[in-house]
Amino acid sequence: MRTRCDRLTEIRVQDPGAIQRAADARAKAPLVPADGKLMIIACDHPARGANAVGKRPLAMGNRVDLLDRLVTALSRPGVDGLLGSPDIIEDLLLLGALENKVVFGSMNRGGLAGSVFELDDRFTGYDARGIADMGLNGGKTLTRIALDDPGTVDTLQATATAVNELAERGLAAMVEPFWSSRVNGKVRNDLSADAVIKSVGVASALGRTTAHTWMKLPVVPDMERVMDSTVLPTLLLGGDPETTPEETFATWRHALTLPSVRGLVVGRTLLYPADDDVAAAVDTAAGMVR
Repeated sequence: MRTRCDRLTEIRVQDPGAIQRAADARAKAPLVPADGKLMIIACDHPARGANAVGKRPLAMGNRVDLLDRLVTALSRPGVDGLLGSPDIIEDLLLLGALENKVVFGSMNRGGLAGSVFELDDRFTGYDARGIADMGLNGGKTLTRIALDDPGTVDTLQATATAVNELAERGLAAMVEPFWSSRVNGKVRNDLSADAVIKSVGVASALGRTTAHTWMKLPVVPDMERVMDSTVLPTLLLGGDPETTPEETFATWRHALTLPSVRGLVVGRTLLYPADDDVAAAVDTAAGMVR
C-alpha cells in the first residue's frame, strides 16, 4: 500500500484533474440494493480531529494504514459502500476501490472534537453541489442538539439547508442526530432511549421535505422504543464501543430486526478490531445485515 499511496501523491502533483475523471468514470451503484439493505463503511472521523480508537489516540492518523484497511473492508462480500470525507473518497477513487459502490459524502466537519466551538458544527466538507458533481448517492450530517449551547441553532439551520439542497437533486440526506450537552467542558451524547427519541423528533422535521431523508442512529438500550419514534429508513451506527466484540455484535444483531432499520454504517469497530482482522470483522457485520 505504501507504493500505491506514493502514487496518489504523484497524481495530485502532476494531474489533479484525474480525481474528477475517476469520479465521472466510476461505475455507480443505486442508493438501495434490490434487497433494501445497506452495509456501509464509515470513515470521516479524522476530518473532525477524532483519530482515537479505544486506547489508541492516533490510530486513524496513519493514512497509509487507514487506506489499506478501507480497501480491505470495501472488497469484502456484502459491503455496499462508503461514508467519507472528500479526501478519503478521492484517495479511494484513485485507488479504484469505489467501483459499483454506494457513496455518501460527509458534510459538516467543522465541530472539531474537544473544541470550544464543537457544537457550532460548520459545514466545511461536501455541499450538495459537490456531492452531485462527484456522482455520490447522498450526504451525511452530524446534528448534535445541545440546549445549553447557542451553536446548536446554526447547526440545525445548516442541516435543514443541506436536506433541502440534497432533496432538490434527488439525493439522500443521512442525518445523524444526538441529544448532547457539556459535562465538565466536554461534549457528551445522551445515549438513553428517551434522549435518542427526542433527537429523532427534531432531526426528522428539518428541511422542507423528508422524501429523501434517512436517519443514522446509535444502538442503545430499549431500542424498540427508539425505532417506534420514526418511519424514516434508518441505518445503525457503530461508534467506538466499550464492550467486547461479541457483546457489540449481539446488540447490532437484535437492532437489525426492528422496523425501519435497513442496515449498518460502521467505521472504527470494523476498521480497527481488537485482533486487527479487518476482513473477519467486516464479514461478521455484513452477515448480520443480510
